[in-house]
Amino acid sequence: MTDPVVEETVKGHKRLERNITLLAIGTFVTVAIGGLVQITPLFYLENTIEEVEGVRPYSPLEQAGRDIYIREGCYVCHSQMVRPFRDEVERYGPYSLAAESMYDHPFQWGSKRTGPDLARVGGRYSDEWHVQHLEDPQSVVPESVMPQYGFLKETELDIGDPAATLTALRRVGVPYSDEDIEKAEADMLAQANPELDPGDLAERYPKTQIRDFDGNPAKLTEMDALIAYLQMLGTLVDFESAAPYEELAEEKGR
Repeated sequence: MTDPVVEETVKGHKRLERNITLLAIGTFVTVAIGGLVQITPLFYLENTIEEVEGVRPYSPLEQAGRDIYIREGCYVCHSQMVRPFRDEVERYGPYSLAAESMYDHPFQWGSKRTGPDLARVGGRYSDEWHVQHLEDPQSVVPESVMPQYGFLKETELDIGDPAATLTALRRVGVPYSDEDIEKAEADMLAQANPELDPGDLAERYPKTQIRDFDGNPAKLTEMDALIAYLQMLGTLVDFESAAPYEELAEEKGR
């Protein structure tokens, strides 16, 4: 004997499935409710990214190097996001955390890899290696299809107005202080010239690497800026103590 409630429910489903108007309205209501459930909480959250100790804004020289990286289209062939898969972690290092890109405008995650991922390239190679690789990629990686960027070593960095750049970034949420903005030009010059007094640059930008990057301390070049940027990628976070990484690593190990 069929349960009257079940029978009535089946009839109702049949009516809904056969009436395209009712089905469209039902679908719309269902999707709307699901969307509201997902979207509404975001209006009450100040930040959807869990902050990680060590992540900081770019120094003025690193930011200039990042601008050159984008200008030359490096993001077309190199991603900056290690996915949480064993083969990627074994090759590139700890997988990327959302907080690492929280000050990127725009982020450089990428969607294609003609060359390797660069999220953890900082400190893997010497400055001299980077200079040679940029000047003649095939001399260090024979199968590379990367074009030569030797002109960066000959091109003086157009300093422009780094204070204005930092001010613009602060307006979109990057926490540069008034002191950072006031000292932006001096910071940019001092980071690549060991003969200049860096002041409290290393205190305001922890783990900042202060040295001549391109082998020519007499001139601040685009090569200096680009290598300064590359050498800091992936070096800010201590992944041994990063809470999100520890928790996810424990979950994967269970």
